[in-house]
Amino acid sequence: MFGGAAVPANSTHLRKSGSRPVVYDLDEHEVENGVDEGLLHPVEAADSRGSLTAVGAATMMPSPALLWRFKVLLFLIWAFICCKIGWDSVMIMSADKRELFLYEAFLYFNPLLLAALMVWLWGINLWFFAQGGVNYAKIFDLDQNHLTHREIWKCATWMTIIVPTSMTAYIYLYSHGEVSYAASQPVLLYAAAILVLIFPFDIFYFSSRYFFLRTLGRIIFPLQAISFADFFLADILTSMAKVFSDLERSVCRMVHRQVATIAWLEADSVCGSHSVAIPFVLVLPYLFRLFQCLRQYKDTGEKTSLLNALKYSTAVPVIFLSALKYHVFPDKWTNFYRPLWLLSGVVNSSYSFYWDVNRDWDLGGFTRIFKFNKPHLFSHMLHGRRWVYFWVIGSNLILRCTWTYKLSAHLRHNYLTVFIIAALEIFRRFQWIFFRVENEWNKTNSKSHSHLSAKEIPSDEENLLHSINYSV
Repeated sequence: MFGGAAVPANSTHLRKSGSRPVVYDLDEHEVENGVDEGLLHPVEAADSRGSLTAVGAATMMPSPALLWRFKVLLFLIWAFICCKIGWDSVMIMSADKRELFLYEAFLYFNPLLLAALMVWLWGINLWFFAQGGVNYAKIFDLDQNHLTHREIWKCATWMTIIVPTSMTAYIYLYSHGEVSYAASQPVLLYAAAILVLIFPFDIFYFSSRYFFLRTLGRIIFPLQAISFADFFLADILTSMAKVFSDLERSVCRMVHRQVATIAWLEADSVCGSHSVAIPFVLVLPYLFRLFQCLRQYKDTGEKTSLLNALKYSTAVPVIFLSALKYHVFPDKWTNFYRPLWLLSGVVNSSYSFYWDVNRDWDLGGFTRIFKFNKPHLFSHMLHGRRWVYFWVIGSNLILRCTWTYKLSAHLRHNYLTVFIIAALEIFRRFQWIFFRVENEWNKTNSKSHSHLSAKEIPSDEENLLHSINYSV
């Protein structure tokens, strides 16, 4: 094969250098005279040098645990520097402007902070799905290039670093009199986020970005059959209605050049709390989901879709009745519209809670909590304990009630409270995802098993034909 005599497998003239064999074609006379020793020593020396080089390179490379600790240390140093610069910059402001400035700065950057939180939690969801053996790629109809939890966390890490850094630069520049440079910070940040999302080249996870944008397009224009990924993402968007509301106000101030100013506090400002655009933006995710349900009823004829559409329609009175506070007299709001707003909030929270437990999670009558005789595989591996179900159901009920507070336009001046409630709503959606995907996975498995069972059971004619062929 190599152009020489064949060498036995156990020959001393067969050596390996790296991954390729080194063969020396020597006769017995040369072996007896010791010629092989002179030839083999350089090869063995090269092998030893190569192994020493590999060991040296391995010892020079830091371990993954050490790299992870180094990254955490850098992250903590960065967080400390941002907090130090931000705190010193805020403290040099006058007390009368400090609160107003923090409210404005928070308005520009908290939407992306909440979005980063959602990305972090989504990565945790995917990690649990992978540990529980749930084929989420099949459920969402993802291609083989879909992002794993590690890649999701990488994106969330960059979002967590870039957004607070831009916010710190905004606070620092504004407090030191560089108003024009400070005003450019949120504009550049939002422009960069949009460019990364719509970048047309095959970088930055192009296939995943295209899938996300295509799904958004189907949510806005439900012109075809609704897939699981379509209404799943639309449900997540309903939990981020506050994000879209603040985005609208931020973009409005950027367009009207009100960034890093207090012009938006004026009564006639088009970007103030009384803007009529705010309730319309808040209601958009619910309208998208409502239209999806109507489209699903048109395609399937299931009356459950109409009941689901009714659930999303109950959010509309909560939003618009709350916005009326800025457009009616105080007495009329207190005596007439406020009781209607509270009643609509109770109806929306109760209906949504019922649908989460009985429809989305399939926990009707709490049967899967008290009857664990035949638990689902995912429940047993991922949850497996009754207190988890009690916690999720109880927290879901409480957060569904506080959700009404967040949807209320006349309460948005309590920006820290609203931010906390918005973050808790994202956490509620994070819990909801586990049980919603679990329920869909169980349905998918049951359909697959029933389909296989139907194919495996042969008909009488097939049995007869099989027996005849066997006899022949």
